[in-house]
This record gives sequence, structure tokens and C-alpha cells, in this order.
Amino acid sequence: MDNLMSEGLSLMVFGMGFVFVFLTLLVFATGFMSKLIAKVAPEAPPQPVKQNTAVAAAPASEGDELIAVMTAAVHQYRKH
Repeated sequence: MDNLMSEGLSLMVFGMGFVFVFLTLLVFATGFMSKLIAKVAPEAPPQPVKQNTAVAAAPASEGDELIAVMTAAVHQYRKH
């Protein structure tokens, strides 16, 4: 019985050690790849987004019409 517990304990330590080493290597590899990609292909600066001023500048009646059209489209889509 003592031999079986000893083997089980050593197997547990070996398994946990292997997982710990693998995860540590994975963290370092991921960090290395992240830095490599940042040097090779840097991110492009974000382009400013132009807002659609036609809807914002429209009178209330046109805005209400737009809302009605969008609501009808959503209801039509949900029926199918």
C-alpha cells in the first residue's frame, strides 16, 4: 500500500510539474509572438469616423419617418 501511494504521489507531482512548465512556456511564447507581430506589422492608426449629419440635421418629421421605416424593416425581418 505504501508503494502504491508513493507511485501515485510521484505521478501527481510529475503531471503537475509538466503542466506548469508547459503553461509557463506557453505564456512566454505568446508574449514573444505578440512583440514580434507588433514589430513586423504595426497597427494602423484608427481612421476618424465621419458621422452621418443628414439624419441629425433633418427636421423632426423626416427623423420620425426614418424611425418608422426602420421599425417596419425590423418587424418584417423578425417575421421570417
